[in-house]
Amino acid sequence: MSENGTGNEGDDVRRQVLLWRLLGRVFQAEEQPALETASMAVVQERGLPAALLDPGVSVDTVVQRFPELEPELLDPLADGDGGDRVRRTALMSKLLLNAFATGGGSVSAARLSAWQRDAEWLRRALGACAGGGPGTGTGTAMGMGAGGGTGGEGAGDGSPATGRRRPDPGRGEGGGAGMGFDVNEDELNRILGELEGDLVSRMRLREVLADPALARQLTPSMSLVEQLLRDKHNLSGVALANAKGLIRRYVDEIAEVLRTRVEHSSAGKIDRSVPPKRVYRNLDLDRTIWKNLVNYNPDDQRLYVDQLFYKHTAKRSTPARMIVVVDQSGSMVDSMVNCTILASIFAGLPKVDVHLIAYDTRAIDLTPWVNDPFEVLLRTNLGGGNDGPVAMAMARPKISDPRNTVMVWISDFYEFDRSRPLLEGIKAVHGAGTKFIPVGSVNSSGQQNVEPWFRQRFKEMGTPVISGHIDKLVFELKTFLA
Repeated sequence: MSENGTGNEGDDVRRQVLLWRLLGRVFQAEEQPALETASMAVVQERGLPAALLDPGVSVDTVVQRFPELEPELLDPLADGDGGDRVRRTALMSKLLLNAFATGGGSVSAARLSAWQRDAEWLRRALGACAGGGPGTGTGTAMGMGAGGGTGGEGAGDGSPATGRRRPDPGRGEGGGAGMGFDVNEDELNRILGELEGDLVSRMRLREVLADPALARQLTPSMSLVEQLLRDKHNLSGVALANAKGLIRRYVDEIAEVLRTRVEHSSAGKIDRSVPPKRVYRNLDLDRTIWKNLVNYNPDDQRLYVDQLFYKHTAKRSTPARMIVVVDQSGSMVDSMVNCTILASIFAGLPKVDVHLIAYDTRAIDLTPWVNDPFEVLLRTNLGGGNDGPVAMAMARPKISDPRNTVMVWISDFYEFDRSRPLLEGIKAVHGAGTKFIPVGSVNSSGQQNVEPWFRQRFKEMGTPVISGHIDKLVFELKTFLA
């Protein structure tokens, strides 16, 4: 490869070649011959193997063939080898290439397993770059600007970069980490989880589930749960047992997160018509002192109390009823999973009577299993169309005290019947005093897609569709129960 400049400028050009080549392999299907040839010249010049440029060669294989590279792959942004940034860029590019260049077409169990090992190498490397040592996975500040360290040149002057450079006063010139944007553990896990979800959607899942060792390596995710729920009727034996285990793991993880958001919900309003019990635990000490300050004697510095005040603690004795209706058509799988978990959490609160209904072209009452979202999900049948009136016919008889009832309806409202008879049922429920909460979807991203005609009608009713982020639904329900 010819030298374009001298010193650091020449190294910057070499790094640009490697990084442009990396971006090309990740985002383009066809190879760029010029970049491939130039990149090969760079790695050979640095005494590195050509296998670093081949996404078909796993990192495990590279380490097995060239064990001397293992320390550098575990911490590719360190200042080893005399601070050779070109060498470090080549090694980091290998880790990124194998993690992000997932290709297309069907995925075999062996391919998924190899990708998972490559992704773990990337996690370990980024953990080391954060200063926590190999394998800590604590996150890093990482950038791809060809200028190198925080004070170098290159990023921002036309050189390719995956993130904007930010000065890091805690690191000196040429520091390995601190070369760009921050990547924390949660963000890295989210990105890799999405990549794994894409691979899972393209793989022969039954083959993996039939192998307990491979099944244990799967990371529970929404995309994986959706695949399992869609295919559960075709599974049996070991494969079915492994599928159930993965679903339960995911449900438990999400439930733990949601439970912390719900646990402080009140079970009802204070009933001030009931006199407070005159016992010590109900004593309102602050109010008692304030009301008796007129009796303070400065001579002996004593406060004489002639009246005690107590807190009202009585709450409503009638349980609030929560009716959750979930569209289980294929477009609403995120909502189906999240809402069954959320319903089970609220069902565990005192003075809350929860009912759960799922529907597509038919409705099913899942209330008997509302305390176990895992069992609920196994009884769902994702897919089909939307026939809201069928679900409303099942839900309305459950309303015995409208003003003490909240109905949560989660759907995109793209109804099977274009005459939209569902709206008349919703207006009747809302007009009778039931609090009606339409939700476009319930997921972690907050994205939602609601039929425009229904969205406008709900707005006119004074019950606008709330944001699809699950935190908004939790807030609305806690407000009703407070």
